[in-house]
Amino acid sequence: MFIFNPYYQGMSKAIPHYHSIGILPADIDFMGHVNNARYLGWVQDAVLDHWNSLAPPDAVAKYLWVALKHEITYRKPAFLNDEVIATVILEKVQGARSFYETLIKRGEEVLAEVKSSWCCIDADTLRPARIAADIADRFFSKKD
Repeated sequence: MFIFNPYYQGMSKAIPHYHSIGILPADIDFMGHVNNARYLGWVQDAVLDHWNSLAPPDAVAKYLWVALKHEITYRKPAFLNDEVIATVILEKVQGARSFYETLIKRGEEVLAEVKSSWCCIDADTLRPARIAADIADRFFSKKD
């Protein structure tokens, strides 16, 4: 999502983003819990919500995001009536790529940990694009 800059690595920290997840009956598999494949959709929704919540509207219109890789560790199953939250944390930025950790939790219980990488692309050219520093600043807070 952001340009690589040592400023972001050492002098500031990523702002966590919390995304509420609604579990639908269609998410439940033959074993009575959320199908593992559904977690990918949750991560995509949460990361894109992170971008849409913090980026200015003109940047949201100018850039698109595509997932490059997801690595999921499933810890516990989720069920239909569970209240589930995804916490999105930007770990590092390199060029047009951003690297995230998303924790999917029910209360304090971690249901899944997801490491993912994403590529920012220009909506017009569909080519990789870097994000300007003033936009990237919106996603970080200075360390105390």
